[in-house]
Amino acid sequence: MAKQQTPLTIDSLFEYLQQSSQDFDRRLREEERLRKEAEAQRERERQARERERQEEEQQRKEAEAQRERERKASNADWERRQKILDQKISSLGSRIGEIVENMIGGDIVNQFRALGYDVKYLSRNLEFGYGTPDYGEIDLILEDGDVVILIEVKTNLKTADVRDHVKRLEKYRRLKDASGSGKYHRYVGAVAGAVVAKNVAEFAQKQGMYVIVQSGQAVEILPSPEGFVAKMW
Repeated sequence: MAKQQTPLTIDSLFEYLQQSSQDFDRRLREEERLRKEAEAQRERERQARERERQEEEQQRKEAEAQRERERKASNADWERRQKILDQKISSLGSRIGEIVENMIGGDIVNQFRALGYDVKYLSRNLEFGYGTPDYGEIDLILEDGDVVILIEVKTNLKTADVRDHVKRLEKYRRLKDASGSGKYHRYVGAVAGAVVAKNVAEFAQKQGMYVIVQSGQAVEILPSPEGFVAKMW
């Protein structure tokens, strides 16, 4: 026997449509809820990654700052040590220079007397030309009446030192001529060193200068080459 179907009425159709609409709205709300939860989860994950990135960046910056502080501290320590070393080297160099100067000055008078200069006075560290372009300093000065021997002393004499002494002698000559006293004196140049290479000695002699070197416990003036004449400034 066939099942009897409920007659379709306007009210039942309306009820069906209303129920379907409510079911559809529930599904939409559920999907919207799930979508928002997914978005919120993605945002939380994004924020977590951003915090992690910021923390890593902060750690990197702190590490860089620490390395920079350590580098500056290391540089400051190196500079301090270098300054102390430079001071010690400078002090040692000055002391060696004084020893060489005293050694040469102590015996050089007799050396020049043996060459015929009637040396009467020896003085040291003559500064001249204060406040002028002709300012300079001469290590040893020997005076023989109208002849003055001006000596530059170096621990290790170089060609550049010889050239500088030529300029120094020219400055001294100009200064004396300007003062009017130059006409009463002639000036002879000499260079001295604890270490003097052969080429440096020959160069100095070509400039008309005497060359003084260490010899044993004393010093000596190197034999001048044939035809040598001491230049007068």
